[in-house]
Amino acid sequence: MPDELIEFVSEEVDFTLPDQEPVAAWLAAIIENHHFRLENLTYVFCSDEYLLEINQEYLDHDTYTDIITFNNADEPEIIESDIFISIDRVKENAANLNIPFLDELHRVMAHGVLHLLGYDDKDPELKQLMRTAEDNCLSLRKF
Repeated sequence: MPDELIEFVSEEVDFTLPDQEPVAAWLAAIIENHHFRLENLTYVFCSDEYLLEINQEYLDHDTYTDIITFNNADEPEIIESDIFISIDRVKENAANLNIPFLDELHRVMAHGVLHLLGYDDKDPELKQLMRTAEDNCLSLRKF
């Protein structure tokens, strides 16, 4: 059922997420483990330029980024969101970190969900908590 509530689409990139059903189940489990209810979650995989335009238009930031998460929920503890991920950024980050692309992509995907669950990364201490939560999420993968 999570694959009905979690959607993966692409804009301006030729990218299809591998293992969509297990990834959707993994993401749904992260949400459920935090006692939130999943209503609708859409991941939009896009180009650097596409995400830069969103960053400029909606957040007034003129910088490239790997992810932007929009929380569309009207109630607390409900997940209803659009998460935009730059495939270009994720590829570059994975290469710079010398890790597999899909590991970095999954980390970024979990990062977006963690923001929706209340995690923040605005200062060094919060960044460390976010990184620990990301690592925990990645350890839950069964694919």
